[in-house]
Amino acid sequence: MSQPIAPAYKISVLTGISIVVANMVGTGVFTSLGFQVIDIQSGFALLMLWAVGGVIALCGALSYGELAAAMPRSGGEYHYLSKIYHPALGFLSGWVSATVGFAAPTAAAALALEQYAASVWPGLPPKLLAVSVVLLLTLVHGISSRAGSRLQVAVTAIKVVVLVGFIGVGLLVATPQPLAFAPQGPADWRVLLSPAFAVSLIFVSYAYSGWNAAVYLTGEIDQPQRNLPRILLTGTALVLVLYVALNFIFLYSTPISALKGQVEVGFVAATSLFGPGGGRLMGGLIAALLVSTISSMIFAGPRIVQVMGEDLPALRFLAKRSAAGVPVRALLFQLALTLLFVLESSFAQVVVYAGFILTLFTFLTVLGLFVLRVRQPELVRPYRAWGYPLTPLLFLLLNGWTLWYIARDKPTETLYGLATLVAGLLVYGLSRLRKN
Repeated sequence: MSQPIAPAYKISVLTGISIVVANMVGTGVFTSLGFQVIDIQSGFALLMLWAVGGVIALCGALSYGELAAAMPRSGGEYHYLSKIYHPALGFLSGWVSATVGFAAPTAAAALALEQYAASVWPGLPPKLLAVSVVLLLTLVHGISSRAGSRLQVAVTAIKVVVLVGFIGVGLLVATPQPLAFAPQGPADWRVLLSPAFAVSLIFVSYAYSGWNAAVYLTGEIDQPQRNLPRILLTGTALVLVLYVALNFIFLYSTPISALKGQVEVGFVAATSLFGPGGGRLMGGLIAALLVSTISSMIFAGPRIVQVMGEDLPALRFLAKRSAAGVPVRALLFQLALTLLFVLESSFAQVVVYAGFILTLFTFLTVLGLFVLRVRQPELVRPYRAWGYPLTPLLFLLLNGWTLWYIARDKPTETLYGLATLVAGLLVYGLSRLRKN
């Protein structure tokens, strides 16, 4: 196995938090509520969706913090699962991350940007805009990690300021809807155990899915064993508060009937709050904020492909870094997949396809925390997961429950996800044959 080349620039705690926040706050929170209110009309249950999703993400961040501190190398689940279970499972997680975990959500964010832009500026060619943004951000991140880091901090700071401002102003000017956010009786609690709640959690999990983004950059983070757990927990906690508050404003200000089935939830809520002119302004701001999400995933995703290239001879050409320390070939590989999704898929197709398979691999990774504690009790652990074993167990139970209902109620999407794994196994088998 070749030794990874040390990057020229070390990512700070602030940049790491920015990457986590930007990965999470984007497509899901601005789009998925419209799908959730189709089957759930309880204000209490809808807010609980986002609170439960946040608790799951926090428990996952606690668990990943221990794994990342004990095994400080870029690559995320690819690195952890290869060491804990078997290189084949690690390869599959890397394959999923490269094809689904980053390229698909990058495309979904670009498609959401396209739909918001079409609502705000009807005369603008939306597909051309989506493709142009992906190409431009790839160019910026391909130049240097330092330039990409500075861009990431700036656009994420703007995103958080705009959302906090939207929440604050929304509380002042909203006309309250006849929706109860406290439980109104046994019926509200029963919703939390329903299949509709479990299936809706996959949309919420998708919205929270960037909580683990920084682990893909472990080797480039300054003092990762000390700083990475701080990055994961701080970023995830910030987003949990933002998500619950933002969805409260959406529901508090806008009739559920107006939100049902809508992708551009932020635009619909802003129109309800501020009128058509204010709605267009906020829709334009949200479209601009999605640039931060696209940027963070273009930044993080290629590092997985690059680490896989270091380990597998058949993919070695993808491991090469530029003089500035950027994995340019892996960056171009992700660019090609992203553009394919943008040009050939709809937003809903991308989200549903990605949700099941990404949840499966985070489940296996957190399960690996228990495996590693048993197999290697002497391993140096600079950070230990707070609340162990309860916090990782809660993560496994809630995600396992969600996976069960998705497999039962969404068999087509589940089969597409499993087909992706089969394709990955074939690629892994061919790479092993070439090695031999």
